[in-house]
Amino acid sequence: MKSDVEELMPRLLPVEFGASGEELDLKGPPRNPREYLRQVQLEASQCPEVVVAQIDPKKLKKKQTINASVAGCHAAPVGFCPSLSWQQHQVSNFSDVRQSIAKNRNHWSSNTLDDNVEMPDITDEEGWKKFCFGETLYLGTSSSRTEAAEAEPALDYSKVGFPPFLTIVSRLNQTTVLMVLETLVGWFEENDFAPQLGRWLYALLACLEKPLLPEAHSCIRQLARRCAQLRSALESEEDEKLPALNLLVCLVARYFEQSDLADQPE
Repeated sequence: MKSDVEELMPRLLPVEFGASGEELDLKGPPRNPREYLRQVQLEASQCPEVVVAQIDPKKLKKKQTINASVAGCHAAPVGFCPSLSWQQHQVSNFSDVRQSIAKNRNHWSSNTLDDNVEMPDITDEEGWKKFCFGETLYLGTSSSRTEAAEAEPALDYSKVGFPPFLTIVSRLNQTTVLMVLETLVGWFEENDFAPQLGRWLYALLACLEKPLLPEAHSCIRQLARRCAQLRSALESEEDEKLPALNLLVCLVARYFEQSDLADQPE
């Protein structure tokens, strides 16, 4: 008796099983084309009509939907907007950095990491935050303690975070670069700017290959908007965060060609 599938889709290569069809060895290689087709038919006949996939929800990424917002950035307050020549200079320097990383990637990635460097698994978002920021920032300790830790002669990177050394970032493939970038930008959405964050964002952008994937496109736009949002709340042009925020907005808008987010000097 034909199945419902066969009624709707007749066989293109009808081959009957015959009397010995049930004795076929599915594990062994077919000896001729006819036997191959009979094996395929037998395997198909043994498959259930309905199957249910066993999916581990923990392996799925939290954000399955990509929302590429087209909203622009907060305009820079008067006196906070960098000049066009400054922006062009930063883009030129950034381009040189990217070329240097691409040229020397194999050299740096082949260097042996120090014994204290244990890079997290690609899916360990919390591990990457702790790796990049250190326990001090990750656990929300005051900035005064962070500065004190940075002033110690022998740095404890587990507390202050591992800088994006070339021996580290050169080992990251594009999947990992984007995953870490999304993780840090997500953290940035709910926290203030920090030097450790700025260093890693710059390094990851320098490793991000063009043309951008849709996920990367959305992520860097989110980054630029967050930087512009924090910049609009600064009270002084002398704020130490201003140059870094301007730089990140500049790179996203000017280098990665998100021109609608670019600062427009008066």
